[in-house]
Amino acid sequence: RRSPGRRRRRGPATEGSSPRDGGSMRCEQVSVLYFARSAELAGLRCETLSVPREITSLQLWEEIVKVHPRLAVIRDQVVFAVRQEYVLLGDQLLVLQPGDEVAIIPPISGG
Repeated sequence: RRSPGRRRRRGPATEGSSPRDGGSMRCEQVSVLYFARSAELAGLRCETLSVPREITSLQLWEEIVKVHPRLAVIRDQVVFAVRQEYVLLGDQLLVLQPGDEVAIIPPISGG
């Protein structure tokens, strides 16, 4: 018996993948690490976000900017490190695994 306030567990709004799409729509929990100016703009140093398992680096950036719109100002200067490998923003496809680390690395001045 269901009470009127309970939601269905299955249906079109259920997150996940169907056998037809090969799992590309599945979301993964990734750790996002913010450094230097990105940490200042986001207001934190790390967090966990749920993002599609298969996503381009540019789409990943756009997902992060949805959560922290102030980061948009450093878009042309930022580099990602995914699993400790540098990735430029663009159409490079990333296949993320649960617990992967994505570091947001803005330019660092030095001298």
